[in-house]
Amino acid sequence: MEEILEDYISSEDLKQYEAVYHKKLQEGQVSPKEQFDYAWCLIRSKYPTDIRRGVVLLEDLFQTGDANAKRGYMYYLAIGHTKLKDYNRALNLLSKFLSIEPANRQAQSLQKYVKEKMRKEGLLGMAIVGGAALAIGSVVGIGMALAKNK
Repeated sequence: MEEILEDYISSEDLKQYEAVYHKKLQEGQVSPKEQFDYAWCLIRSKYPTDIRRGVVLLEDLFQTGDANAKRGYMYYLAIGHTKLKDYNRALNLLSKFLSIEPANRQAQSLQKYVKEKMRKEGLLGMAIVGGAALAIGSVVGIGMALAKNK
């Protein structure tokens, strides 16, 4: 799963897809395939701003696109949200996806990856909070000891 989440597009390729998308947009003739291709390129960017734009384009396709393609859009949206560390949204999408296609290994793998990331980052977050509380407690304790000795 990490190979998908760490697959970054080159800036040259992104510019090519962007040029095609914007040309078709100006002509009023953007096909769902062109919009998807550009959105997927944006999601494969290293930059969160690009990833967010890709998510917006995919959400538009999900809302207005072909019903048969919605499952795929959900999966790629989950990847985008995972890259943005919006794990709750990613899990929500994956849950919906797996309710339609429970045996899909890619979605299962991404769901497992997201849950593991949440677990690790949750523990890391608690460790940071715990360390900060310990540091504050130490400062308060030292302050009290100094005040008592005066």
